[in-house]
Amino acid sequence: MTERRLISSGSKFEEQIGYSRAVVIGDDIWVSGTTGYDYATMTIAPDVVAQCDQTFRNIAAALAQAGATLDDVVRVLFIVPDRADWEPCWPVVKRYLGTARPASTLIHAGLQTDAMKIEIEVTARRRG
Repeated sequence: MTERRLISSGSKFEEQIGYSRAVVIGDDIWVSGTTGYDYATMTIAPDVVAQCDQTFRNIAAALAQAGATLDDVVRVLFIVPDRADWEPCWPVVKRYLGTARPASTLIHAGLQTDAMKIEIEVTARRRG
């Protein structure tokens, strides 16, 4: 049976709510919806582009703990409350996922707080 490994970012939300930043089973990695909080300071930038960048850094850190990189991402889900905030994020998305070019979905929906401008969830598969 393949071992199930849980990865934490150290965010207080993971403990308070009861979830993991990522779950690894074999070569598959599921990264939870991730926002632009800087977990070291528990602060979030006010603009969506800075949040998008921090979100990808948070995701990359989780993937690194799982032995993978953003180039291993096969599926991505973007959640943006304000559709006007999506296009400014495109260059950031391309910088982080331009090599992987995963399957992608965008949803417009409210997030946990009004300060959050984008949430990103990814699925990755380590290459053997």
